[in-house]
Amino acid sequence: MAKSKKNTDIPALTETWNLPAAATFGSLVRAKGILLEIRARLPVSVRKSLDYTVATLTLSMPEDAEAEFRRTAESVSKALDDIEDLPVIPREIQDILSISTTERHRWLEDGRLESAGTRTVKLRGRARQITFHVFDPKLVKDLLDHGTVDEWREHDKETAAENRRRAAYKAKLTRSLKKGKDKADTAGNTKNEAPPLAGWDDFDLDGLLR
Repeated sequence: MAKSKKNTDIPALTETWNLPAAATFGSLVRAKGILLEIRARLPVSVRKSLDYTVATLTLSMPEDAEAEFRRTAESVSKALDDIEDLPVIPREIQDILSISTTERHRWLEDGRLESAGTRTVKLRGRARQITFHVFDPKLVKDLLDHGTVDEWREHDKETAAENRRRAAYKAKLTRSLKKGKDKADTAGNTKNEAPPLAGWDDFDLDGLLR
């Protein structure tokens, strides 16, 4: 009977780290962003050995890579020391605060959403770079704790309603002024026309115009 082959697909060396809720804000998008950030700090050859599952980072390597495994595990642990201070990127803050891209842009432009600076990255496989705003995680926590986003949305609704009222009043005023001008023009034209002469027809019949 032939011996079964040893399953080499299952890594023999593993280590796990729990991602604190203070770092992820309960957001899967943020958790995956942390994974990508830590992978970027590792050598290219071992980046895919680190993965994320259910609030946990897991490093897995074959049994014969013990030295490399230890070095990588040390690098991951070091990267996690200050992970709660990692700036929040746009797609993460939108998921954490449940806001839209439009809201993020609007609140950035009017100063309500404070930027912690910008970050420039090169798109994978492309020469083009993109620059975007990042946000302080302490600010994000404060916005969550105080329900500030709901207040901003209510303010925006009131502002939009007020703008609609002003626009409607302006349109009504414009129509009223135009109507008044049309009446004035009509009255002026009528006033300038020569009034009909009384008895003109009789005057004509007497032959005095011949």
